[in-house]
Amino acid sequence: MILALLLAAVPAPAPDTVPARVDRILARAPVIDGHNDLAWELRAHQGGDVTAIDRDGGALPHPLQTDLARLRRGHVGGQFWSVWIPPEVTGPRAVEMTLEQIDLVRRMVDRHPRDLARAGTAAEMRRVMRGGRIASLIGVEGGHQIDGRLSVLRQYHALGVRYLTLTHTRSLAWADSATDDPISGGLSPFGRRVVAEMNRIGMIVDVSHVADATVRAALAVSRAPVIASHSAARALADAPRNLPDDLLAAIGARGGVVMVNLYPAFLSTDWRGWDRARTDYAKSVGVPADVYGPRSPAPLIAWDAAHPMPRVTAATAADHVEHVARLAGRGGIGLGGDYDGINGTAPADMAGVDGYPALFAELARRGWRDADLAGLAQGNILRLMDRVEALARPTDPADDAIDPLAR
Repeated sequence: MILALLLAAVPAPAPDTVPARVDRILARAPVIDGHNDLAWELRAHQGGDVTAIDRDGGALPHPLQTDLARLRRGHVGGQFWSVWIPPEVTGPRAVEMTLEQIDLVRRMVDRHPRDLARAGTAAEMRRVMRGGRIASLIGVEGGHQIDGRLSVLRQYHALGVRYLTLTHTRSLAWADSATDDPISGGLSPFGRRVVAEMNRIGMIVDVSHVADATVRAALAVSRAPVIASHSAARALADAPRNLPDDLLAAIGARGGVVMVNLYPAFLSTDWRGWDRARTDYAKSVGVPADVYGPRSPAPLIAWDAAHPMPRVTAATAADHVEHVARLAGRGGIGLGGDYDGINGTAPADMAGVDGYPALFAELARRGWRDADLAGLAQGNILRLMDRVEALARPTDPADDAIDPLAR
């Protein structure tokens, strides 16, 4: 009797709170983010100083959204570091600048061996994450960076590049961009050879930034599943950079993964309209439009006070995650925040790379199962990488095409 009373007095274990549940899931399956532009920010605004991520990036004179402490707080366990160069840089200089940025990423990783480690395969990513470090890979963000040469593509792969975004904001002779007039009608014959060579060497085809016709052509040509490394749902925010429902479904049906972008202009039609009006005003008074918050030019601070920014939150991002999951399947969804490539903007409660738990908490409250949250965090992109690697045929003869028209 006494024992029964004592047992009755012991409180039952409390069920997981949402934050505790999210921490538990992400401790086991940390986020693999598909796109982060820190490398260019370090080059453009930090003098190439790879130790800038040791400090609080938000407190720097030119703030960053990424630093080591926030990567840890955000449960980021794997990162595709974007190697981007401006799309107007073409020819041999594009290759040189890309190599400089690859070198910057490699130096950054090697400078921080307790926190970061290079990885080139899904197995290596798993090993690095099990060891408590952040697995670091590279993505090249634009086909202009290969200068029309498959040999350059192959050498990027040898240096650790694991995906190529077929275009950036400008159409190429061999692939059309979502934000430029078409040239090739999707993919030219050389563009199809680029995709085929990527399949052969085990490089992931990335269809973010490209025109709808280019996505369709890439899906038709590629033997391996493709990713959209940083895109969202056009049905929810009508931006040409987002993907329409039929392509979300087609990517998922072929085993691909759509990694949701966190740029407010791609998440909210209201924010996009506000930003367009703000940009028009900035042009009319001769100040830069791509600065937000207290660092904005005085005319924009006044304009912002009179025109409050529409609120975008983790719930807005969760709407896109759920929409993509409905079309591509819960195995076809991932995250590619585009941090440090979105002019310091982001959902209000996800201002930096430490914001991912807020998104997972929102999805947990909406009823997502642990397994689906773990798939979103890393399982889906790791499965895709396994498949890309399995379909590679590196011992087949290399395609040595050089297309002078594609330069």
